[in-house]
Amino acid sequence: MNSSTEADHGAASSDDAAVAGAPEKASAAVPGPPAPAGRGVPKWRRTLRPYLLIVPALLLTGGILYPFGLGLYYTVFDFAASKPQPDFVGLENYRRIFTDSSFWDSAWVTVLYAVGAAAVETVLGVAVALLLHRSTLVGRVLEKVLILPLMIAPVIAAIIWKLMLQPSVGVVNYLLRPFGLGGVQWTDTPTGALLSSIAVDVWVYTPFVAILALAGLRSLPTSPFEAAAVDGAGWWFTFRKLTMPMLWPYVLVAVIFRFMDSLKVFDIIYALTEGGPGDSTVVLQIRAYLEAIRFQRYSFGLSYMIVLWAVVYLAAMVLVRYLGRIQNRAAEVPK
Repeated sequence: MNSSTEADHGAASSDDAAVAGAPEKASAAVPGPPAPAGRGVPKWRRTLRPYLLIVPALLLTGGILYPFGLGLYYTVFDFAASKPQPDFVGLENYRRIFTDSSFWDSAWVTVLYAVGAAAVETVLGVAVALLLHRSTLVGRVLEKVLILPLMIAPVIAAIIWKLMLQPSVGVVNYLLRPFGLGGVQWTDTPTGALLSSIAVDVWVYTPFVAILALAGLRSLPTSPFEAAAVDGAGWWFTFRKLTMPMLWPYVLVAVIFRFMDSLKVFDIIYALTEGGPGDSTVVLQIRAYLEAIRFQRYSFGLSYMIVLWAVVYLAAMVLVRYLGRIQNRAAEVPK
């Protein structure tokens, strides 16, 4: 009796041991996690890989900095077609620029053009965006048509408008003739030439501002406007207190792009007026072209370009800092 009990107990112990050992065998049979992909890669390749990834960025940076540095180097000489052996002149080219009255005239025309074009495009772009924000069939159709001016090269648009603004055969004067406004010399007077250039710029780039403003309008939260509607707030109050404060960061981005681009405008003005009549529409970019290409004073023209670069850089830095403050204010982030 005792022996059978002991035998049964021994068999049970052996079964328990077999059961206890089963997970170990099972776990030993299950394969472990796969080895990392980089384990088979040589160490020198893993070390070199991050540097290879930044090669395109370095090449792009070098492609930008090399011609800039070369142009900056040429400005301290007096390279010109009439002087094959240039001399080192230091900052003499910059001194000549800032003491030349034509530079200040061109700078004034550049500022007038940039401020006028950016201001008109901003106002019209926001107005168009507000109209297109209404979900109507006409708005959806106009939204598709809006990008057509952006698909035309600015120089081509300027040539088209130059033909349309012709005093005798232009379509603009033909349409205005019934109102007693035919025969206007649009580009033959200093004021008319500048305003016509700004008008062409507005026609080409207002859709750009409108598209950015429309994207901003569609990204605004709806709860503040619903609460204002429940409280009985009018359209002007809602626009002034809710829409514009929240939309202003998007609008300012468009202003920065357009103001920077207008400061270095060349194609529209040169194709429309070639800087005339006289020097009334000669902006800094055209002045640099005339000095370097037409008059073949290469170092002097490059000095104009360096000055223009400095102006654009400083203006961009100020506007970007202001944009950061506006974004913080719109997001209610403390300074």
